[in-house]
Amino acid sequence: LEQVLADVQGTHPADPVFLPPAEPGRDHGSSPGSPGPTRQEAAAEERERLYRQSRSYVEMNQRLQESRELLRERREELQRAGAALERGISEMRQKAF
Repeated sequence: LEQVLADVQGTHPADPVFLPPAEPGRDHGSSPGSPGPTRQEAAAEERERLYRQSRSYVEMNQRLQESRELLRERREELQRAGAALERGISEMRQKAF
């Protein structure tokens, strides 16, 4: 998993992994006089959007993993503290009686 995350982080938006498959039989240019971006520009914008979305997902996933590890460590600390408190309470009860 770490290798996959490192690979995704190091890729460029134009990497073939982020390119949608070519659609056979489709015109790759825009018709003359048509407003808006050409199909190539639109495809490039879509690739860039998907790339940013993928990077965002990977970064969020890493933050979640770090948070999960931090929470696991805190849970273990609280469990140890709880066990120590239980022992202390038990010792006090034994001394009181």
